[in-house]
Amino acid sequence: MTLKLGVPSKGRLMDKTFAWFARHGIELSRAGSDREYAGAVQGIDGVSLVLLSAGEIPRELAAGRIHLGVTGTDLVHERLPRWEQQVEEIEPLGFGRADLIIAVPNCWADVDNLDDLDAAAAAFRARHGFRLRIATKYHRLVRDFLRDSGVADYALVDSQGATEGTVANETAEAIADITSTGETLRANHLKILEDGLILQSQATLWRSRVAEYDTTQAAALKALLSRIHGH
Repeated sequence: MTLKLGVPSKGRLMDKTFAWFARHGIELSRAGSDREYAGAVQGIDGVSLVLLSAGEIPRELAAGRIHLGVTGTDLVHERLPRWEQQVEEIEPLGFGRADLIIAVPNCWADVDNLDDLDAAAAAFRARHGFRLRIATKYHRLVRDFLRDSGVADYALVDSQGATEGTVANETAEAIADITSTGETLRANHLKILEDGLILQSQATLWRSRVAEYDTTQAAALKALLSRIHGH
């Protein structure tokens, strides 16, 4: 059996992952058309490439269906409870950098940090009769962060589309989202809270702690890690 390596299946994340492995003497390539989710690996024996969405890779690692996978820190921490027991971080890849942050409208002149947000949330509920809504795709990370920060009177609402637009659309009062440059936040008249950084994320190579390894797969893993850490 081969060692299975899961890589994002499209876009800049796939291209940059391919380039990162190429710098370590391992050539990854997509097999056939863009609709096919298989690929080829050259430069190292006993490794096969599986192309998946970045969001699927944490689940496949946790299920042991792939041995290695490249995906963002944010996705692993959000989608895998007790992630440290399921996966091991092998190597940050130095791209796909983004911060998970909490942002509020610029016009909230007296809300600059989490203590201010807690006070604003209590006042909001007293005035409107329902909890201040924070739109996000990262429910676990945001809930844990706000609990540890002492912010209580809020409701998380799921955002499947452009989270930054939810405040303007009046479906939320604040947001918790990934940002790399802050341009979209500024365009939507939002500001990041001074202490509102939840997580710094980047593309990372992970190893499954639950996948089974036969002798061939263990040898391929050792060779691949030696190649990566030797360059």
